[in-house]
Amino acid sequence: QVQLVDSGGGVVHAGESLTLSCAASGGTFSRYAIGWFRQAPGKEREIVAASSWAGTRRYSSDSENGRATISRDNSKNTVYLRMNALKLADTAVYYCAADINTVSGAVSIDNERYEFWGPGTLVTVSS
Repeated sequence: QVQLVDSGGGVVHAGESLTLSCAASGGTFSRYAIGWFRQAPGKEREIVAASSWAGTRRYSSDSENGRATISRDNSKNTVYLRMNALKLADTAVYYCAADINTVSGAVSIDNERYEFWGPGTLVTVSS
């Protein structure tokens, strides 16, 4: 059984940066693909970023602006999401999720592929 605990949320001002963490236990962390998703009030859950097993392949929904970057430290069983230049529209509950039925190098942006989820951490961006 895989357990994920996401943390690092809080209240920040627009334009600031924030790093979220996701600590994993159970299973073999280095063989999971990990995704960060978010859900704003009244909206559907959406992908923010994702990483393959070793972090060699990564996806970001905002790759053009480079505002969201995922990274992982397999020695610490931890994944991070660094968000820069935060906007009011980034206010949401952020979730990390693990896809354990995947192969090396695979990255999924489909939330239905992810079997395990953290409880979520709230990020509030204020003006």
